[in-house]
Amino acid sequence: MNQEKFITRIFNSKSETLNLPKPVEIENFINSLLSFLFPSLNNQEFNGLSDYFLEFERLKNEFERLINGVHLNGSEISKEFFEDKLELIYEELLADALAIEDGDPAATSKEEVMRTYPGFYAITIYRIANQLNSFKIPYIPRMLTEIAHSKTGIDIHPAAKIGKNFFIDHGTGIVIGETTIIGNNVKIYQGVTLGALSVKKEMAATKRHPTIEDHVVIYAGATILGSETKIGKNSTIGGNVWLTESVEENSLVYHKTETIIKKISKNG
Repeated sequence: MNQEKFITRIFNSKSETLNLPKPVEIENFINSLLSFLFPSLNNQEFNGLSDYFLEFERLKNEFERLINGVHLNGSEISKEFFEDKLELIYEELLADALAIEDGDPAATSKEEVMRTYPGFYAITIYRIANQLNSFKIPYIPRMLTEIAHSKTGIDIHPAAKIGKNFFIDHGTGIVIGETTIIGNNVKIYQGVTLGALSVKKEMAATKRHPTIEDHVVIYAGATILGSETKIGKNSTIGGNVWLTESVEENSLVYHKTETIIKKISKNG
């Protein structure tokens, strides 16, 4: 190995990433934003209303700084996000938290959901990243959802379209692909994959993932694949089901297995 040539090559590649925000900066920003939005997550000392106004402006300026390196209209986007979109995202997240509280017998309060539920954390990051993705901001939306992925095991592409009152229960191992469409009042358990039938690069600009309509429940381990696959309203998809075709409204789909239980003789 030509050591000098190798090190020079690495040094020169650095110029390609000079303007990208560092992962730690993105994580610090999103943690501060969540602390601002939800008092139960608040890791900062706010002594009064004036402190909240100051923090709002600080976050807006920090966000502008982060995106200026990857987008020409950083100032305009920061203004629109904080002054027009953030409250709408906040209302959606309150509805998501309530859906989890109402739908999970183990949930004792909305505050518990916000503080401890990985599903709510992943949904929160997704909704923020999805809005940034709609602004055509590169890198940062994926960096955000990968923060949630690394912490929760829940992988939601920021470009997926997810409706209101979304409930992820447990959550570990969930994958929701880029062109997935999910309606309102949908509940998904751990290990669910909403994926593509093909991963050919030439299909990048096409819809590749399924559509899940309103009031659908998908139980643990189910795999639903393909752009033409649609799960109709008010349907229930059982655990470990593998689907590559559409399901009509009001359907129950389950995987039939045989479980045999035998009593073991003490005498062998």
